Amino acid sequence: MDELIVIDLFGEEFRFKPDTQVDNPEQIAQHIKEHIKEAEELFQHKTSGKNKIAILLLAAMNISKEYYELKVQHSELEQKICKRLSSLNEKIDKGTI
Repeated sequence: MDELIVIDLFGEEFRFKPDTQVDNPEQIAQHIKEHIKEAEELFQHKTSGKNKIAILLLAAMNISKEYYELKVQHSELEQKICKRLSSLNEKIDKGTI
């Protein structure tokens, strides 16, 4: 993938070259912009440099929280699947299926 992704934040363009393993880099950039927009709505004075940093920090914290929650859900799902697989294996071994 040789394409550059451009994301506009606070009137400035940032360009990045996505990792080859990223399927939808445009969606990732859009996801970031949505979190920034949500954080930006909490601040009245959007032009201050300090507010820009606070907005970006709040957006990063919200993305991190979202990631953590998904990670926990994934772990719980893995545990449930492992338990079900173990139960099925036991039943197969006993010939009760």
